Amino acid sequence: MSAGGPDLFVICKNCGSEVSPYITECPYCGNRLRKRAPKLDRDQRPTEPRSRRSRRPPAPLLSRLRPNEIPGIRGDRRPYATLTLLLAGLVGSILWSTNLGGQDLILQGRPTGEWWRLITAAFTYDNKGYAFISLGAITLFGWLLERRHGPLVPLGLFLIGGVGGLAATVAVQGSAVVLGASGAALALTCAWAVPDVLEFTRSGETDGDLLGAAVIAVAVALMPLADVHASWIADAVGVGTGVLLGLPLARAAAAR
Repeated sequence: MSAGGPDLFVICKNCGSEVSPYITECPYCGNRLRKRAPKLDRDQRPTEPRSRRSRRPPAPLLSRLRPNEIPGIRGDRRPYATLTLLLAGLVGSILWSTNLGGQDLILQGRPTGEWWRLITAAFTYDNKGYAFISLGAITLFGWLLERRHGPLVPLGLFLIGGVGGLAATVAVQGSAVVLGASGAALALTCAWAVPDVLEFTRSGETDGDLLGAAVIAVAVALMPLADVHASWIADAVGVGTGVLLGLPLARAAAAR
């Protein structure tokens, strides 16, 4: 650091990595570093109190760089769980559209003796618009949650919100034919939005794009108007799952 110049990096308290002082989340572990990016003075220096910056350990704690990385900059972890959910949804949609066994994947009433259909139906879409919006939301918010909490969180939200939503639908409407994962898309979207909603209610400000998330959530929730095989019940289960699981996830992230 030059005399009187800005800090070149700060230390993440969760993983110990050196990161830029101008970001709000650690790019390595997703830990929230501050509520909002620091304000800069005329010399482009952060205006945070000096006592906070002086807590930096003297020795750098960066892990060894991987191929194609440069010092101080490293890409996010690859979202393998989210990519798996996306690829499975694309495969199910292709099987349906090409008549290559897609009928064997969907859920037609209560799956007596064929409970595996609860899972395969969540990866099957008979409408391109339904697939595009739902898979888009699953990919976007699944990746953000996986970066912040790891792969088990998006997988768990998908199973409870998506598969659980289809199970609730056929439990209420015994003869219903349902498919797709609108419930999972809403569960992931709502779980991601919960921390920013809580922050907004406390301070009136937030770093997240709540308006964008709300637009996506409304588009997903209205899918039953565009596809008769989408379910309002699954949507409700997805929203409830995202809110109920998003609260402990938000508290866990804030406690890091």
